[in-house]
Amino acid sequence: MNTMNDVEVIINNKRYTLSGYESGDYLQKIASYINTKYTEFKLMDSYNKLDVDMRNILMQINIADDYFKAISQVQEMNEEADMKGNELFDLKHEVIAAKTKLESVQKDYEKLQNEYNEAQKTIIKLQTELEDKNKK
Repeated sequence: MNTMNDVEVIINNKRYTLSGYESGDYLQKIASYINTKYTEFKLMDSYNKLDVDMRNILMQINIADDYFKAISQVQEMNEEADMKGNELFDLKHEVIAAKTKLESVQKDYEKLQNEYNEAQKTIIKLQTELEDKNKK
């Protein structure tokens, strides 16, 4: 079973202790993401003019937006992977069908080649017989 990790992080210049079953590196990565968001918002004059509650709501909405966009992107990628999987499945069946047809054509060719060889033998035999009759 996983153990609980406590990691001290700094978010928006304040020290916090994050606890979770994820690795310390993962929890630091989350703190870094949030700090990046704070930095993006602080660069906007309009954000700095908002009260603290509004800033927090705006931050939460933005993070939720990122989250839902990521989910949408994963769904699109899964759908694309499914489509590609179906295309691959179809292509594999086309290859199998082509191999089967090739094997059939090769068998027909071998049969015709044997018939041709037998016909050539018959022609030579008949020509020899004809030449023998003409000599008599």
